[in-house]
Amino acid sequence: MRVLVVEDEEMLAEAMAEGLRHEGFAVDVVHDGAAALENAAVHAYDVMVLDRDLPLVHGDEVCRRTVASGAEVRVLMLTVSTTVAERVAGLGLGADDYLTKPFAFAELVARIRALGRRSRPAVPPVLERGGIRLDTHLRQITRDGRYIPLSRKEFAVLEELLRAEGAPVSAEALLERAWDQNVDPFTTVVRVTMRSLRRKLGDEPVIETLTGVGYRIR
Repeated sequence: MRVLVVEDEEMLAEAMAEGLRHEGFAVDVVHDGAAALENAAVHAYDVMVLDRDLPLVHGDEVCRRTVASGAEVRVLMLTVSTTVAERVAGLGLGADDYLTKPFAFAELVARIRALGRRSRPAVPPVLERGGIRLDTHLRQITRDGRYIPLSRKEFAVLEELLRAEGAPVSAEALLERAWDQNVDPFTTVVRVTMRSLRRKLGDEPVIETLTGVGYRIR
């Protein structure tokens, strides 16, 4: 899941990003509304964590424009206000959820996961193919009953392949879904991650490379 954190308090933004990355999200961070709109126009985010009081372009306007653009991103708005009127106003702009500062990080993660499930076609909590079983809730992988420890990126790549249900997934699509904007688009990181993933999955290769197209699970 790819998340855009829009927060002008830089220490808070980086703390949220670091925690979310630890939870397995690909996270980009910007500190003003103008940058938020630029990023949302370029990348397909699942969730935007949007502070309401932003410089350059107010969070309300960012939300309004994002919704008006037809982008499929879900908006979780952050605010210091606790009034019902403020929350109703934010939801009226098209925000999908509202979280008041200060908040518990565990609640932020739970709300992002819930919104992420709404931003993409629903999938079962357990994905299975080729003897591989991926539990999206427990974040566990087994193959033919054998537990396989994976890194966060390996897990994200495997989840995207399983979601595709046998259809090929391009390297570009994997970069977009599993990495943040800091990755070099010409890097070999997808190839390196795929090599490591295949090694961990063991003998009788299950991930197929389609030259010039991408990867798929048979």
